[in-house]
Amino acid sequence: MDSASNTPSKRNWFSKNWSNILFVILVILFLIPSTRFHIQVYINRAFSFSPSIVDKEQLNQLTDYNWQLRNEQNELINFKASKGKVILINFWASWCGPCVAEMPSLQELYNLHHNKVDFYFVARDKQKAIQQFMANENFDFPVYYEQENTPELLQSNQLPTTYLIDKEGKIWISKTGAADWNSEELNDLLEKLITE
Repeated sequence: MDSASNTPSKRNWFSKNWSNILFVILVILFLIPSTRFHIQVYINRAFSFSPSIVDKEQLNQLTDYNWQLRNEQNELINFKASKGKVILINFWASWCGPCVAEMPSLQELYNLHHNKVDFYFVARDKQKAIQQFMANENFDFPVYYEQENTPELLQSNQLPTTYLIDKEGKIWISKTGAADWNSEELNDLLEKLITE
């Protein structure tokens, strides 16, 4: 009799406190290193929006294109080769949850525009870790490693950081944190910058 009479009150308690219970479970999962990374990726992906485009009157001007990089084949590449082109630079690492969260949308953007835009996915990670990550995720965008200091206007200590630069060197997007890079708004901007 007692257990039967307690059942409705237990249900009432649970229905009143389900959000607190869920929050405690999420906190516990977040504290466990093996699940924390995946939760970070999921949350960042769920709350990623198209990056903000800078107002035309407030665009910064990149003038220093002298920047040595190394590609996956260990060939030296000078960023100067992209002067006069539309460029997207993404600084990232395989251990960075927000970086991993935005990678599928960056891969989609690369698939759509790689013939008309120079993409630089600059890894701040060990080459072996990057190669394993790329293979596991089936990504094929071009990865580079810095050989010397980044031009001052493109320096950031936060990951991910992404820049969209037009043919004249004007920086239309300077975004830190995860974003949805394959949005209609961004694709429209890219098409505009490519045809100008």
